[in-house]
Amino acid sequence: MFLNYIKEFFVKKSLKNNLHNVKNEVFTSNVQTIGLLVDESEFRHSEELIKELISNGINPDSIKIVVYRSKFDKKETYLRPTFGKKHINWRGEVTVDFLTEFIDTEFDLLISYYDTEQSILMMVTNKSKAKFKVGFASVDNNLNRWMIETAIENYKLFVSELFKYLKNIK
Repeated sequence: MFLNYIKEFFVKKSLKNNLHNVKNEVFTSNVQTIGLLVDESEFRHSEELIKELISNGINPDSIKIVVYRSKFDKKETYLRPTFGKKHINWRGEVTVDFLTEFIDTEFDLLISYYDTEQSILMMVTNKSKAKFKVGFASVDNNLNRWMIETAIENYKLFVSELFKYLKNIK
């Protein structure tokens, strides 16, 4: 338990050092690829969120999702690529291939679907090479280019506000 606090401290320190290196790219193209980072410790409606994105004209094959769980059980089989605290080392480096691939993919849009400041989730968002990042207003505003203020359970409002904003950009 104590070691988890120390690990959390080092991950936060690494995140704090990297937050100054955030680049703000201008979003000019249509959304072709979406990265979806979901905290399923608090939100269990990932499938409905994906269906809502698809209903707004996004191709299901262009959505790539990774899921974080605060209590990760190695024996349980998860439907989606799932990671936990054990998949991040003391230096804030990812130790699983699917998460490294997710971070290195240059998505047109990254949706950080978590509303509490979890240092591991914030680190993944920060390291992501996505062109445009969207998240909740309750999370550090240096991470995302655009923040939506709503409750995490209200995924329909989140998606409708997101697409309303994206249509105004075009």
